[in-house]
Amino acid sequence: MSAPLAPFDRHRGLLFSVAYQLLGSVADAEDVVQDTWLRWSAADRGEVADARAYLVRIATHLALDRLGSARARRESYVGPWLPEPLLTGDRVAAAPAPADPTEAAELGEQVSLALLVVLESLSPAERAVFVLREVFGLPVAEVAAVLGRTEAAVRQTAHRAREHVESRRPRFETDRRAQQEVTERFLAAAGGDVDTLLAALAPDVVLTSDGGGKAKAALRPVVGADKVARFLLGIAAQGWALSGLRIETTEVNGEAGIAAWVDGEPLLAMSLVTVDGVITQVLVVRNPDKLAGLRTH
Repeated sequence: MSAPLAPFDRHRGLLFSVAYQLLGSVADAEDVVQDTWLRWSAADRGEVADARAYLVRIATHLALDRLGSARARRESYVGPWLPEPLLTGDRVAAAPAPADPTEAAELGEQVSLALLVVLESLSPAERAVFVLREVFGLPVAEVAAVLGRTEAAVRQTAHRAREHVESRRPRFETDRRAQQEVTERFLAAAGGDVDTLLAALAPDVVLTSDGGGKAKAALRPVVGADKVARFLLGIAAQGWALSGLRIETTEVNGEAGIAAWVDGEPLLAMSLVTVDGVITQVLVVRNPDKLAGLRTH
């Protein structure tokens, strides 16, 4: 029988997930985990009654400290800002793998890129409460302890955040097989089959692309099936001709998506929101600074 894991290692995946869903950045979440370890290594362990709660509290506060400066940087960002994609399919995942089966249950439901975009519109306090309470299911008392608030304040904030998110949360296809079928049809059509591509897109589909000024992307959302199709076919016309291109369907933040590499270097990650068999939202991340997770592929 293997030796029991040390508390920090046992909860590393949970800490990454909390930080990532608060910040929308894999790199920043990894930094938060590292800083949490430094705090943990310097702590008097004898005074820590609940290691999990203690570590989550540290990671949450470190993430919230970063959130303010991150939002300030985004004000000067070139074009739309999208969260950093996290590949969650079988072949790659940027997050540390759960150390054991019990930890897997702590990781919370996967938060799609589309939902992370909605979370950006919450205040830091609302986002923290929503992530800890709604995503990870922490009890109100534990959330209150983590954030240093009263239970009544947490309930009020949770209610406000939940209403805000539900009013903006995109509808999505819950059938994974249907998601995959639409994604495969979309990918095949993007090579130049205009009619099939249009059939895969909802009339009011919205495409948002994030190049960060470092890769070609639209500077504002593209709206409507015809315009989105033309934009995608333009990308395909350039990309399909690249030597060493590899493109495949995968899972991005728990939803069907697409990733591409050129000679092993990441080119893009794409998340698709599908409803009733058609794509209603396309999120394309091309900023190379946000594609580091794909390099482990």
